[in-house]
Amino acid sequence: MGTVTLGVSIAVPEPYGSFLQERRAGFGDPAAHGIPTHVTLLPPTEVDTSALPAVEDHLARVAAEGRPFPMRLEGTGTFRPLSPVVFVRIVEGVEECAVLQERIRVESGPCARELQFPYHPHVTIAHGIDEEAMDRAFVELKEYEAAWTITGFALYEQGEDGVWRLDREYPFGSDELPDAASPVVPRQADLWRPAAPR
Repeated sequence: MGTVTLGVSIAVPEPYGSFLQERRAGFGDPAAHGIPTHVTLLPPTEVDTSALPAVEDHLARVAAEGRPFPMRLEGTGTFRPLSPVVFVRIVEGVEECAVLQERIRVESGPCARELQFPYHPHVTIAHGIDEEAMDRAFVELKEYEAAWTITGFALYEQGEDGVWRLDREYPFGSDELPDAASPVVPRQADLWRPAAPR
């Protein structure tokens, strides 16, 4: 039957998603346009294609138990030197993301897996590029702020070209497996505020 590489994440909505994706590309990250801006709940995980129905059913059940929660991004952080990543920090919604990812990776479920590092929700803006560009990403977005309400999460599949594509969205509080993707629309938002001139 073969295998597929899946990931589960919370999409960063517009206008924030495209803005951060373009900034990531501008810092020289070649993966920028192949990875929608997101907060990871399940990192890239290879599963048998025969397990897809079980995965989808499991995600629908997790989403059915979920409730909307606020998320706020503020400033930058880095995992260096442990991992070559610069990210935008999540300052509200961390605990809710942690609970969601635990439910998705539950040992008895089809998405069970160990993590390489302890779970730390974030929005990547640079990964695996040269140190000077990573430093620039860290500084240039240190005043970045955004906020919205999370109303669900999504399943993505990585193509043979390395690009991640949306497979299905799972809105919170739904008792049925969605037949089609429905957009996760922000209910509140503060536009990005650039740093004040110095």
